[in-house]
Amino acid sequence: MNGGDEVVAAPAGPPQPLEWKFSQVFGERTAGEEVQEVDIISAIEFDKSGDHLATGDRGGRVVLFERTDTKDHRGSRRDLERMDYSISRHPEFRYKTEFQSHEPEFDYLKSLEIEEKINKIKWCQTANGALFLLSTNDKTIKYWKVQEKKVKKISDMNVDPKAMGNGSIASSSSSSSSKSFLANGVSPDGPYNYLSNDFSFPPGGIPSLRLPLVVTSHETSLMARCRRVYAHAHDYHINSISNNSDGETFISADDLRINLWNLEISNQSFNIVDVKPANMEDLTEVITSAEFHPTHCNTLAYSSSKGSIRLVDLRQSALCDSHAKLFEEQEAPGSRSFFTEIIASISDIKFGKDGRYILSRDYMTLKLWDINMDSGPVATFQVHEYLRPKLCDLYENDSIFDKFECCLSGDGLRVSTGSYSNLFRVFGCVPGSTEATTLEASKNPMRRQVPTPSRPSRSLGNSITRVVRRGAESTGVDANGNSFDFTTKLLHLAWHPTENSIACAAANSLYMYYA
Repeated sequence: MNGGDEVVAAPAGPPQPLEWKFSQVFGERTAGEEVQEVDIISAIEFDKSGDHLATGDRGGRVVLFERTDTKDHRGSRRDLERMDYSISRHPEFRYKTEFQSHEPEFDYLKSLEIEEKINKIKWCQTANGALFLLSTNDKTIKYWKVQEKKVKKISDMNVDPKAMGNGSIASSSSSSSSKSFLANGVSPDGPYNYLSNDFSFPPGGIPSLRLPLVVTSHETSLMARCRRVYAHAHDYHINSISNNSDGETFISADDLRINLWNLEISNQSFNIVDVKPANMEDLTEVITSAEFHPTHCNTLAYSSSKGSIRLVDLRQSALCDSHAKLFEEQEAPGSRSFFTEIIASISDIKFGKDGRYILSRDYMTLKLWDINMDSGPVATFQVHEYLRPKLCDLYENDSIFDKFECCLSGDGLRVSTGSYSNLFRVFGCVPGSTEATTLEASKNPMRRQVPTPSRPSRSLGNSITRVVRRGAESTGVDANGNSFDFTTKLLHLAWHPTENSIACAAANSLYMYYA
């Protein structure tokens, strides 16, 4: 080894692009089938183990899926691979249960309908074999416990069901008395007989009362119970909820405020960020997304409609209006237009697993930020550059306001986000990687494969290189000559926390892929 050059460079170079394969689909539409508005999926989330997946829809329902292919072998997939155990099957999930999380409501003070659509789902820590999760619509957050309970049945009754054919009740005891008496000696023929006409006691009555026994059967049923309701804390629509790593608290964010909650206390929250100006006419930006750091319980990040990300330290003050760090990219001089601020608005942010990087999604690009470097993103991935000439049309049909989500792989080597025509993109984010795969949410994900672009253009030749990767510079037409469909959009997707597996929503269908 001469010098430090070989130490800085990755020894094996960037990883090879992944080859994605179709795994499963839930709720697949048949050709020509009309999609019901309430069935459209509006939220997707894996739990930390990756063994459970939750989806929420516009009808206020939460559907849970559980992984089945790891239950046959003990240990995680990674442990088994280390032992050279050959796993031939790909990740498989099955339907577990569903429940109605939210119902449509009406705010009588503001004369506003509150729709039941699930905006976000977040998994909480499991306990005693029960699953816990938070779900929210525009105004109300709910804390759910989902648990398998054994079905209890009643047995060993006085009543013999075989002998009830004509309304009489058979008793195991017999009496020598010719007259009918109740157990306490009162005659049923007397004035105190309140029994119905089709009910007759056996001769001699029932000598003793035997309480029925409740026995637990081997059958189990999943019960979803709402443990807490966190309501009346947001004047504007909730766009984010995020669990804290301490396992006790979470945040909820709307356009102007972020509130801190304790999971056990539903009637009180603390306002930790408030960007509402004294005069609403002075409002220039709103909060679009917020997330806690994955390991530091005192740190959270939130994004704004102006394209900036603010890192907040809860130890600094009770009201965190002053940020600890600000991440934003300066616009190129002379490039400003009517659409500049609209397309700069960040729709989603996600921390990497180790908390070192933040991934942000605006309308045109994905950006990867290093929290130790606030001069600009370390990498920019072009997603919608081909739409730049069509911004006027997209503004007219409101598509320019679509909020696409983003996600990072568990190993931090790749990022992903959705697009139109039910397409989603996967980019390699290791320096030197040219991976830029376009996939379609269908049983044949590679059907609309766009050729991998040439090597990325580079700038800032220091040790942390700022990279701009160009996606396919098409003009609204994909590789097969099909025009892009702006009515079918893939907004929601999630990456499995430990494996290269992606779940994404195309209208009411949940598609899953693996590599």
